[in-house]
Amino acid sequence: MESRGPRVFRLLGLARRAGGVAPGTDAVRRAIREGEAQLILMAGDASSVQLDKIRSTLHDRPIPQVILGDRNTLGAAVGLAPLSAVAVTNRSLATQLIAELRPSDDEGGIDAVEA
Repeated sequence: MESRGPRVFRLLGLARRAGGVAPGTDAVRRAIREGEAQLILMAGDASSVQLDKIRSTLHDRPIPQVILGDRNTLGAAVGLAPLSAVAVTNRSLATQLIAELRPSDDEGGIDAVEA
């Protein structure tokens, strides 16, 4: 993740500029309910209450979820104040982000990508 981290955050910033993100817990839940969320990124230091709200909205929807950085880093990546979660709604950019976050065959990688 060390070498891929900056690219992940650049892609997330690009998604924000393209209007392809729903930042914040309420916006993420709305994007899930409306079928727009393609990927959900959650801060590692987000409160369990906020994450539980998102997970309860997900039910059995097969939307990939990733724990990524902390609230400050996640917010800064999209040019906002600290955020607990961001939903990527742009399918193409979500696919690119998932590809960046998946471990390669020779790495231990991230186990947090869930479908």
